[in-house]
Amino acid sequence: MDTRKLFILPLVAIAAMFAYAPYAIHAAPYESTMGLVQKIFYFHVPAAMAMFLSAFVCGIASAVFLFGRKEKADRLALSAAELTVLFGLIVLISGPLWARKAWGVWWQWDARLTSTLILWLVFQAYLLLRRYGGPGSDRLAAGVAIFGAANVPFVYWSVNVWRTLHPPTNVVRTLEPEMMWPFMWSAIAYLGLYGLMLAARYRLENRRAELEEIYLAAED
Repeated sequence: MDTRKLFILPLVAIAAMFAYAPYAIHAAPYESTMGLVQKIFYFHVPAAMAMFLSAFVCGIASAVFLFGRKEKADRLALSAAELTVLFGLIVLISGPLWARKAWGVWWQWDARLTSTLILWLVFQAYLLLRRYGGPGSDRLAAGVAIFGAANVPFVYWSVNVWRTLHPPTNVVRTLEPEMMWPFMWSAIAYLGLYGLMLAARYRLENRRAELEEIYLAAED
């Protein structure tokens, strides 16, 4: 069976969820202090969830590759690193758009914002190492990915440890039911999209590795 067909049904389902999400978010009540701009929350937080998940996937896969020499784990780590950067970019763009209206500034160098930026830069460094690092860069990049994944709990808990402008981690649990279900809908859509993108990127990386082996065999 062609594995590409396995993507069709989940892709249609995720596309339908994203198509309906604006209607669900529109129907959600306004937050009492921030008003309309608070609805960026329904995109910003799910993107951050996907970024954190992807960082963990990259870090765990990198550890498996580094200590077990599993090439497929390395391919998964590379795929996850690219998606960590992608979803991290969504977080870093949507966050300042929200902050400009809520705080009156685009950016504050508080613990959550700064640590998120550093986490994103760590995975940018991973990708740069993989592309330009030369022989042995895959193992060095694996160490960088493990370091990045280890920073995820720090980024998450930073707002609870230090006093920051960013809302604390319990904000989701305090949502009204009318806000909770659109948030959960958006979160599932984002995580589903992440899963599909990771599977597709991993499949592409496997095909690239197979093609490289064919080229090497032809040269011999």
